Amino acid sequence: MFALILGMLAGCSGASEPAGSALSPAESASGSTEDSSTQTQTNANQADGDMFTERDYRSEYDESASVRIELTGDTATASASGVQISGSTITLTEEATYIISGTLDDGMIIVNAPDTAKLQLVLDGVSINSENAAPIYILEADKVLITLADGSQNTLSNGGAFEFSDDSGMDSVIFSRQDLTLNGSGTLAVTSPAGSGIVSKDDLVITGGTYTITSAAHGLDANDSIRITGEITLAVEAGKDGLHAENNDDSALGFVYISNGSVNIEAEGDGISAGAYMQIENGDFQILAGGGSVNGSSASSDAWGSFPRDRGRSDPSADTGDDSSTSMKGLKATGNLLISEGSFNIDSADDSVHTNASMTINGGNFEIASGDDALHADDTLTVNAGTMAISESYEGLEALHIQVQGGEITLTSSDDGLNAAGGRDSSGTSGGRDARFGGGHGWSSSSSDGSIVISGGTLRVTASGDGIDANGTLEISGGYVVITGPTQGDTAVLDYDTSATITGGVFIGTGSARMAQNFSGAEQGVISVRVDAQSAGTSVELADQNGNVLLSYTPELSFGLVILSSPDILSGQSYTLTTGSTPQEVTAS
Repeated sequence: MFALILGMLAGCSGASEPAGSALSPAESASGSTEDSSTQTQTNANQADGDMFTERDYRSEYDESASVRIELTGDTATASASGVQISGSTITLTEEATYIISGTLDDGMIIVNAPDTAKLQLVLDGVSINSENAAPIYILEADKVLITLADGSQNTLSNGGAFEFSDDSGMDSVIFSRQDLTLNGSGTLAVTSPAGSGIVSKDDLVITGGTYTITSAAHGLDANDSIRITGEITLAVEAGKDGLHAENNDDSALGFVYISNGSVNIEAEGDGISAGAYMQIENGDFQILAGGGSVNGSSASSDAWGSFPRDRGRSDPSADTGDDSSTSMKGLKATGNLLISEGSFNIDSADDSVHTNASMTINGGNFEIASGDDALHADDTLTVNAGTMAISESYEGLEALHIQVQGGEITLTSSDDGLNAAGGRDSSGTSGGRDARFGGGHGWSSSSSDGSIVISGGTLRVTASGDGIDANGTLEISGGYVVITGPTQGDTAVLDYDTSATITGGVFIGTGSARMAQNFSGAEQGVISVRVDAQSAGTSVELADQNGNVLLSYTPELSFGLVILSSPDILSGQSYTLTTGSTPQEVTAS
């Protein structure tokens, strides 16, 4: 089928005037006709107006002025000079709106138009299979919009091989060398047993539609950016990353921006991966990466790159070989990562939310189970708002600098709850906790460079390691902090290298007395008391001299140490501390 394609493409570049209605230039919200491909901001602090043009949203079309193409099994019919038909290969050479319907059993649609042309392909009940190529191949144009017609059901599939004889590197069911936008309100099912689902070598934009993508490699893949908004529903099963954006030539590109939609991803690699920055403004996200936290001790997935129908969760005890390059994070960015709002249910074998730079959480609801860190930033991790329920993690929050200024965080960790360490963490870059795979944790700088600053919010930590581990300094000036630590091992409620000060807020900590550290400085009263070994579920209560209960707490773990501080506790004053049914008089320092 493809023997004649290359010669035909060479003759298609000199197109005549379009036979159908072309997309007219559209103004963006700011009045510019600039396409989204030119908007390549490098920092994660953008808005929809920066990311999408009016053309990206527009799914309307004039049927009477459009070119109709009817697919008829092994060929197609159309009456327009801009449509070249050679057997089951249909080539579009002119700027127009094309309404496509019908079935191709083994064929493809190629866009090879002038580099100034903007084409709209309306899929209206389309089923195209291509045994050894992409059902839709966008070779040349300025921009192509694929619109899913209202109420339509469309399917695109590859037969298991990509053997197209040009130098494009075609490896997906929709393969575009130009800017690509998908919109509309219909549905599209993509099946790619030999490669990725949808690939754009420039920008990939989705502003509408319902998508089901099953792929052996990445679900969505773009060189410059992936941008998603609108009332979309996206379900991805991927043998590699669910969404993957990466540009090897320009570090400012390869970013991900999402401001709305429902995204459900099951990926053997990362859920969403950005080679530059990632910004999420809103949306509903369900992400299972690397088989989930149950696989946190696996170096890689044993099904990496296999077609999803053959996949199951990998067995952590199995010999997975030496595929140490596999990354299995929920959300991963090389640059800054910003989350403003949204709902996130992430179950990942590696870090659930990860950046090699800085991370800011301004809101959202998070349910996280991680085989490594729940949230990890190589530089600064800032939580300003949001609700986080971290049911499983190796370390809950980890960064060089951790700032908790608001929000409600409840976390369980098998090691430290909060860990500020002085360097770049390489854990998980090979698919999980390096120390469990024979490597080290990978911190590269001095262990005293880190900092933890808590100025607001509610933080409840249940840790099997240190509750708060500041390899540097700890400052608490506000908020409500509860630390529940264990009594076994070399663990501590507070572990710091340089200093730990409290000037405001409420602090309640229980755990081991063996490696105990108290605050090194305070502007409010602090009570630190070793107690007889207490079993889990024993209540702790602090009352003033008038019997007024100031603080009460029932730890879920056994303890031999209690640390309490609040603005109501005055230095030098006596209080009654009751553990279980045993009271004792204590004096605040």
